[in-house]
Amino acid sequence: MGEATPGQANARIATSTVLDHLLDEAPGDTVTLAWLIGALRQRSFGLVMLLMALVALVPGGSTVIGVLLIFPAVQMILARESPSLPHLISSRRISTERIARVCRRAAAFLRWVETFSKPRWQTPFQATKRIVGFTIVLLAPTLVWPFPFSHIIPALVIMLLALAYLEEDGVLLCLALAAALVSLAITAATVWAGIKVTDWVSPLFNG
Repeated sequence: MGEATPGQANARIATSTVLDHLLDEAPGDTVTLAWLIGALRQRSFGLVMLLMALVALVPGGSTVIGVLLIFPAVQMILARESPSLPHLISSRRISTERIARVCRRAAAFLRWVETFSKPRWQTPFQATKRIVGFTIVLLAPTLVWPFPFSHIIPALVIMLLALAYLEEDGVLLCLALAAALVSLAITAATVWAGIKVTDWVSPLFNG
């Protein structure tokens, strides 16, 4: 999944380390989202997906995230180097101190993930990016279905996809793709059951 050659694999810097040092060269007391995405380079897609999936777990957040996720996912399919956001969003300035707190918490979580996830079963980087993007395009709409707790499983699956992408872990990616199929099947079954119930109940009220 990485672009590094086998001889460079050992030189890969852990994502948690990247976050630890992300703000070392911050331009001032505030930074823009565009600056953050540029500083993260090829890891920007993975971290954007991870953060969005976390927000989708918050009650009421999944509907908005289900729509917003389409944009980075499509850009991944197109093999863009990093996500591009509307200027109104990308130019917004955020306190460096606030971002530092978020980075410290995210780095602590990723250090735990890195104890069991590591680069393995690596596949061509661009192909992996497109596969992950296509899978998220399929999962994103399932975050907005109006069924209680229906957003939880797809949000967790998107988290797995993001972590597999960040850690260049082919084993975790295979597990995430299998989980995505299960999630899509559950959503399809739920929608079908809802349609059947509606077809059954509707004549009772109309009659």
